[in-house]
Amino acid sequence: MYDRKTWVILTVCGALLVANLYFNSKNQQIKQREQAAEQVQKESKTTVREVTGETTAGLTVEPPPPPTEEELVTLETDEITFTLTNIGGGIKYAEFREEFAVGSTTVPVRVNSGQSGGPIGALAGAGKALENVAYTYKKDESEEGKSAVFIAKHPSGLVVKKTFSIAAGGEAGAAYLLDLDIQIENSTAAPVDLGNWSLYLGDAAPLYQKEVPQQTGFFWHEDGGMHFESVTGFKGGWFSSEKSILTSPGDATIEYAGVTNQFFATVFRLEKPAATSVWAKPDKVALKDGAKPLASVRAGMKLPGGVIEPGGRQTVDGRIFIGPKHNTMLRKMDSKWGEGWGDVMQYGWFSPVSRTLNWLLNTYHGWIDHIAKNWAWGLAIIFLTITVRLAIWPLHAKSTHTMKRMSMLKPKMDELKEKYGDDPNKLNTEMMGLYRKYGINPLGGCLPMFIQIPIFFGFYRMLQYAVELRGEGFLWVDDLSQPDTLAHVAGIPINLLPIVMAGTSFLQIHLTPKTGDKTQQRIMMFMPFMFFFFCYNFASALALYWTTQNIFSILQTWLMSKVPEPELKPVKGAKKSWAQKLAERQAEIQKAQKNRQSGMPGGPMRDVTPDKKKPRPPRTGG
Repeated sequence: MYDRKTWVILTVCGALLVANLYFNSKNQQIKQREQAAEQVQKESKTTVREVTGETTAGLTVEPPPPPTEEELVTLETDEITFTLTNIGGGIKYAEFREEFAVGSTTVPVRVNSGQSGGPIGALAGAGKALENVAYTYKKDESEEGKSAVFIAKHPSGLVVKKTFSIAAGGEAGAAYLLDLDIQIENSTAAPVDLGNWSLYLGDAAPLYQKEVPQQTGFFWHEDGGMHFESVTGFKGGWFSSEKSILTSPGDATIEYAGVTNQFFATVFRLEKPAATSVWAKPDKVALKDGAKPLASVRAGMKLPGGVIEPGGRQTVDGRIFIGPKHNTMLRKMDSKWGEGWGDVMQYGWFSPVSRTLNWLLNTYHGWIDHIAKNWAWGLAIIFLTITVRLAIWPLHAKSTHTMKRMSMLKPKMDELKEKYGDDPNKLNTEMMGLYRKYGINPLGGCLPMFIQIPIFFGFYRMLQYAVELRGEGFLWVDDLSQPDTLAHVAGIPINLLPIVMAGTSFLQIHLTPKTGDKTQQRIMMFMPFMFFFFCYNFASALALYWTTQNIFSILQTWLMSKVPEPELKPVKGAKKSWAQKLAERQAEIQKAQKNRQSGMPGGPMRDVTPDKKKPRPPRTGG
């Protein structure tokens, strides 16, 4: 039987195993059948009737010139170029000026590839199919380059005017924002329910072939809380079939919604939160000719506003953000553009840890950048790792002290195992008594491991979405957001940092005081292998963090070895730890259960059947 510490180690290893499989299933196969019926797009075949001179609530519609030809309009900021189209009246795509495709310094990152969807801001009708109506572009010389106006009459009778404008001001995030004003009129003789129409939010696809599928999906911010669904949510399982569409549950008060991949997001934020819902559909995208198609997603948000009476008009105002998931910038946007922008980072449960680490990372980079610009981000990761390790130094020192004392108890522990090997409950009780006698907390050696779990996953989440690291090099690493592949041998990438990480892990374990039995020691020696395979294709930034941590731990262990060995002597009046109390309580419960099974609380079952009455002697006189 294993002692309590063995089970603790096994539990921790199991938790790390499950969590890493969940977050890093890079080879997960996504089996999604294309839904041909979902990709049907309604093309407007009806020529828009000329109503020039006739107004409905102040809007005048001019017919587009037949035959319909696409007309593109660009709006530019210092960071991004928005390309708008009159077909659908929206943003066809957006390209960044300083963000480039993986492995390139010339090809800009493009958001909303348009391979399966349509322009951001287009209207979708019944069945969530886009109404690619030809809009008329209204050119305004005074606002050229700052805004674009599109107007059209849909076959349904809705008169729609859209105005896209570059956000004013130089506040954080302004360079990635467009103000969108939509005016909708009902030119029919019957009421129209806007709930039958949706605003298209665009599509999101992976940036590179091996991007983790769970990083791409759609989201909505509802009543101050973030909700995210990855593309893997469309996949069927043992107990569910493949889904062709996902929707947010019911009409809730939604502040914003959008689509995202690992580093970039498209967000539409309503000027005033409204009761509405969000839908999304899966798709496939090929990043280059002959490449395996990857899962992508496209989404839309139901138009708020309710019913428009004949001749009535409804306005939908909002703001479109197309930009990087930069934590510092998004947090600053809260004060100018509304609360909740920081939740776009999707840090999840470890948000407090990840936010703190990201702030420290950017702070260190700011200090180092003017000294070693080319290596600034790599050095920032190293300094951040050292900072964290220094913060938990006292815990590590106490853990090392406890492990040394436990190793001194090993001969006495072996005697107990030999004496009570056939009685696990008695063995556990005696071991707890031994720990109490010498004032040792059996979980003291595991405490730093438990502390490092949220730090590790917080680090992982932070580095996973750190767009700041894209294209940044360090030593032989070309891009800290990608594996540090030096070459390929028989199709297998040779990544150096994970190899160094595994080697330093083995050395660290070798220097750590040996506790427990051979099974525990084998488990500890197996852990570097496990982390090596899990982390082999991780971003090199994470491997750099883990390697730096190992080297720091080796140095710390070496320094601790210079400290005089602790004395092992009985402690008078030592109080029972909660672990000891728990073990004793468990032993009492098991003993009581065993006694009940034997028939009596105090011992084995006894024959308590009453004796048969003896015959009474005959009465005599007198």
